[in-house]
Amino acid sequence: MIRNFIVHVGALALIGLSSAALAQQVKQGTAAEAKAMLQKTIAAVKANKAKALEMIAKGEGGFLDGDIYPFCFNISDGKVHPFPNPNAKALFGVDERTIKDAAGKNYGKEVFDAAQKPEGQITEVHYVFSRPGDTKPSPKVSFVTRIGDLGCGVGYYK
Repeated sequence: MIRNFIVHVGALALIGLSSAALAQQVKQGTAAEAKAMLQKTIAAVKANKAKALEMIAKGEGGFLDGDIYPFCFNISDGKVHPFPNPNAKALFGVDERTIKDAAGKNYGKEVFDAAQKPEGQITEVHYVFSRPGDTKPSPKVSFVTRIGDLGCGVGYYK
């Protein structure tokens, strides 16, 4: 009986360590990398909006680098387009202005408001969000701008 208990405790510890190791395997990006990806997003959306949104949704073409990825939404209705964070699927199609973080902060309204500013103006928005590979919310800073009829941002986790 004691042996079975020790085996179960050991197995649970390995599972816990494996989950933590998996979460830590995702490369943590920097503010500079997030800004660079935002510039890449701007160029891609201006060149071919439909193709850019498709690549962003799939995390293809360099639109997913560790825990850095772009997100976009419509300026007209706030509808969030798919982006490559598996923890965010519930947000796809939702009005950006209604999104709150785990602490209850309505950061979605701040993100939406940032995208109402003139094109080329970049605003920082601070909130908590789950990084890819981890369900625990972490502090995040997103750089948000307007690109035509879209609002887009790229953030990094602190």
